Amino acid sequence: MNHLGTQRIETERLILRRFRLEDAPAMYKNWASDPEVTKYLTWPTHPGEEVSRRVLADWVKSYEKDDYYQWAIVPKENGDEPIGAIAAVHLDDDVSLVHIGYCIGRAWWHRGIASEALKAVMDFFFDRVQANRVEARHDPRNPRSGMVMKKCGMKYEGTLRSADRNNQGICDVSYYALLKSER
Repeated sequence: MNHLGTQRIETERLILRRFRLEDAPAMYKNWASDPEVTKYLTWPTHPGEEVSRRVLADWVKSYEKDDYYQWAIVPKENGDEPIGAIAAVHLDDDVSLVHIGYCIGRAWWHRGIASEALKAVMDFFFDRVQANRVEARHDPRNPRSGMVMKKCGMKYEGTLRSADRNNQGICDVSYYALLKSER
């Protein structure tokens, strides 16, 4: 793959940009502190803004690497305040695979924002990074996340039983993917 690092992406309604340390209050307030948002995620709800600040410090430092991809999801109508995150949570250069994870604050659910962000990031990985496969996964008890994947053209590939762990404990995991040749 042709790694470029986290580049700014603009869609009709969104700006996907690098996080900054000053995003910590918005991260904490808009999604990281909400147990409903983190219910099916693999990282715990942040108990305080300091945790969000430490996470962001690690992400900001990681932007030095060309194979690091972590975007703040910012609706244009929000000014510059992020409402969620989308990232490549796993890369496999040997097979040109990118695994994407995402979350947005509950106040912005059911508006097509996650789908718009995922589609833009998928296009970036296929067109600019030259990925062959983009995949994502979700807990089957969170079917709306799977609907986001389907809306972006990903195909359901199967569910692995008791193959993952999230904030609900050991769980099943449903995989979706799209190949470059299927676009």
